[in-house]
Amino acid sequence: MNMEEITQDARGYSKLVGRGKNMKQSDGFSSSRAAYGNISPPADSFNVVYMSFILGGIGFLLPYNSFIMAMDYFKVRYPSTPVVFDMSLVYIVVALLTVLTNNFLVETFTLNSRINFGYIMSFFTLIFVVVCEIWWEAWGTATSYTVNLAAVAVVSVGCTVQQSSFYGYTSMLPPKYTQAVMVGESTSGVFTSIVRVITKLIVNELRGSTVYFFTVSVSTVLTCFAMYHMIRRSDFVQFYIALCDRAKTHITLEPTEDAGLIETNDVQYGILKIQTSPPPTGNQLSFANPAYEPSAPVPTYKVEDVVVRGRQSVSTGPVGINAIKRGIQARWEVTKAIYPYMISICLVYFATLCIYPGVASEVVSCALGSWMPIIMMALFNASDLIGKMIASGAGYWTGARLVKCSIIRLVLIPLMIMCVAPRESPRFSAEITAFINSILLGVTNGILGSVPMIQAPTKVEDRHRELTGNMMTLMYMLGLATGSLLAYSIEGGLGPIEDHPCIAMQHVINSSNPISVTSTSAADSAGSYIVTTFLPFTSTGVIIDAGNTSETSLL
Repeated sequence: MNMEEITQDARGYSKLVGRGKNMKQSDGFSSSRAAYGNISPPADSFNVVYMSFILGGIGFLLPYNSFIMAMDYFKVRYPSTPVVFDMSLVYIVVALLTVLTNNFLVETFTLNSRINFGYIMSFFTLIFVVVCEIWWEAWGTATSYTVNLAAVAVVSVGCTVQQSSFYGYTSMLPPKYTQAVMVGESTSGVFTSIVRVITKLIVNELRGSTVYFFTVSVSTVLTCFAMYHMIRRSDFVQFYIALCDRAKTHITLEPTEDAGLIETNDVQYGILKIQTSPPPTGNQLSFANPAYEPSAPVPTYKVEDVVVRGRQSVSTGPVGINAIKRGIQARWEVTKAIYPYMISICLVYFATLCIYPGVASEVVSCALGSWMPIIMMALFNASDLIGKMIASGAGYWTGARLVKCSIIRLVLIPLMIMCVAPRESPRFSAEITAFINSILLGVTNGILGSVPMIQAPTKVEDRHRELTGNMMTLMYMLGLATGSLLAYSIEGGLGPIEDHPCIAMQHVINSSNPISVTSTSAADSAGSYIVTTFLPFTSTGVIIDAGNTSETSLL
């Protein structure tokens, strides 16, 4: 609706004042604020709302990051299996199907119920995994592998509904709150990396450190859930939600409609209501009245939009053919407005998932051993966070520039592959090369992955903001899914990781069962002592007692 301001006359009715078509909106909310006259939005005191949305971003990606960062445990638990690839692919494919479903149901369930659903699914699934699978080890290896993949799928459903809803949520707020969610996503990766390193250093026993690691993840999800409910009823959030809800009640009348406009006695709102039947006389306000034609001698205006209380333009009414048509039309309008941002976000995450976490976790270091994939993940997550923080100054970027840079970024795929291929002698064997590629991948992912999500909602009308957030999440997930599928093809072409000299040497050492004494405890009363052997990828404790030697894994 073209209006710059709404002023109240003595009778309580709203007068529409025309606005120039070329007027710029500084923050994407000018037209909505006009609906409230000179009322200023409530302040976000001490950036509490901003911080809570950072926690929101942490909360919905933390379950997935927890599974990925515990790869050292899962690789030992399920040897000779592509467990990282399997978990990543299951999560992404289920997430894509979920976001497709959520995109169609976005107007069926309330935003709050969708976000609560995600938190509940994540919380109880993580508790199940840490108690039944890691602590008790209730199943054998084969069954446990299936159970873990099923847990990843369940977490994917809840987190994707939650993620899509959060982006729809922040799309109704000023753009910096979308950036807050994306900063939270990266912070989730950095946080899980730090927690994993700390638990691995403090607790020597691998299974025990993994239990503590997942316990911290469960506690964090619960904290994020509490913070969400703390701020969702704040005046600041409710103000902007009300603006977008108000925008959804605008209805455009076509000049061919013979709908009269009658005055209402509603003193509180003083609005105009649509009269469904033709006006009884020629004196009523109507599109059919010649006095309101452009050729009329008296300067008059045609009514383009009418605000109708309680009537939604898209999301209300019974589900039927007309509702489906309206939904498709709304999505087509959004697509025409934001298609460069949709292409960009899809390309960015396609390139990222081609090599992270799958190929990145396959980089072998003879010196760093099992710490190598953890360092690679930590570098990516830290640089991704830096990139998302840089993206707050997104004035330079346009849709065309984002698409071009996203295409150029595809060169990182072969660069990272050359750090692991060929297996027996990678083209880039130095650890520093892999570290640089991981940092570049993270920084560009942070910038080019967040700017489209921040800018896209500002290109559409207020009533389509939540829908825009959901559609951008759909393209985000499409990029993730296609990238994961290509990662599987890359993994198949690389050949077995055992062809790497370090891995082959490790197998030779293990087959000969040597004992490398690096630390010896004082003999106990039974005359036994413990010898710890440190190998590149495993740690093994050997208990020697009166000539009887047995080997036990430190799981």
